[in-house]
Amino acid sequence: MKKSILFVCLGNICRSPAAEAVMRQKIEAAGLADQISVDSAGTYGGHAGEAPDGRMRRAAANRGYRLNHAARRITSDDFERFDLIVVMDNANYDDVYDRAPSPEATEKIHTLAEFFQKSDTDHIPDPYYGGADGFERVLDLLEDGTQGLLEFLQL
Repeated sequence: MKKSILFVCLGNICRSPAAEAVMRQKIEAAGLADQISVDSAGTYGGHAGEAPDGRMRRAAANRGYRLNHAARRITSDDFERFDLIVVMDNANYDDVYDRAPSPEATEKIHTLAEFFQKSDTDHIPDPYYGGADGFERVLDLLEDGTQGLLEFLQL
């Protein structure tokens, strides 16, 4: 049975579309594209329809990731469509938890930090208001967390 993962951040223009792209590349490299699907969304709908932030696209492209997602807001249907909803920080967790339509739906919500193998932080920081180094740090954390998530899914 195919597993589906939704990555969620605030605006769906930096962290979650990058997580989607990093995870998609790992899934394809592992030959699991027919077994795992990914998407991303935001808790805030103000960027709906927009491309990912240009700074994140450039940083990701330098590592070989292509971000071609159009931002969207998480919907109640997402709790039905996805097996796992993976958020970037505790504020995202609280927002998604509050939107969950049932206690069972809340069990699908995880932070990406739960899957870190090397990193020693409890969240993926939002790089939007910082410099280029923030986007690089986010990609480092996403690579770590998505690798751990992929290994978790293969158990």
